Amino acid sequence: MNRLNIITLGVKDMKKSMHFYKSLGFKTNHTEDSPPDIIFFHNEGTKLSLYPLDALAVDISLENPPKKSRGFTGITIAYNVKEKETVDQVLSEVEKHGGKVLKPAEQVFWGGYSGYFEDPDGYVFEVAYSENFKFDKQNMLLFDE
Repeated sequence: MNRLNIITLGVKDMKKSMHFYKSLGFKTNHTEDSPPDIIFFHNEGTKLSLYPLDALAVDISLENPPKKSRGFTGITIAYNVKEKETVDQVLSEVEKHGGKVLKPAEQVFWGGYSGYFEDPDGYVFEVAYSENFKFDKQNMLLFDE
């Protein structure tokens, strides 16, 4: 197992969450007027999908559906960008569309520039830039190993 194809976020309000992600530039053929049971965004690389939280809990375990705990769960999703200014632009858009900036962008210990935000369902994202980032043709981050 050496590949992630889809990251699915269990959300409380499909319409609200779809609007939030579309406002950040995520593309889908679905409209906000009638969101489907599951939404897939057409992004480069790993796909992001939204699915109703209660239905996802049932899908995981019919007998003991897990409940999403409040607070930080120990998982972040990273969006790495090619220009430093993009970090501030994304964090600004997040606040305009119902997200919450948890950590404003700043120079960080590893030499980059990053900040964190929380989406309307409490999922935490990092937006990061480094002059050392290199991307492939699909805009996937490359790592020197």
